[in-house]
Amino acid sequence: MADLVPFLMFQKGEAAEAMSFYVSLFPGDAVLTDQRYGAEGPGPEGTVVMAEFTVAGQRVRCSDSWVTHEFDFTPSVSLFVTCDSKEQLARVYDLLLEDREALMPLDDYGFGPFGWVNDRYGVSWQLSAPAAT
Repeated sequence: MADLVPFLMFQKGEAAEAMSFYVSLFPGDAVLTDQRYGAEGPGPEGTVVMAEFTVAGQRVRCSDSWVTHEFDFTPSVSLFVTCDSKEQLARVYDLLLEDREALMPLDDYGFGPFGWVNDRYGVSWQLSAPAAT
């Protein structure tokens, strides 16, 4: 069977820091695998070759690219998370928004509570909660 897993490529050596932050957002999330470059490279020692972790129960992979690319993250592709409650939505939104600017401030846009933010690493998040929570 085919397997689809979102993949995040970091270009500033921030994959480990971002992964640690992301697994702290929702209860039960964890780092599943974490392979790092050694002194032999080709990436800087200690940066992430490939890692896998969970966010809101979803597997996500990440790495640090040792090659500089002409592109980076874009809000046209985002992680969409449906939170369990308005309170959880507000907490996660505030954590992701820290030192950043909202793409859509936390509000009810006619389909329930929703917010959209690019986090400090450039990853775009759309967050919602059921309207009746």
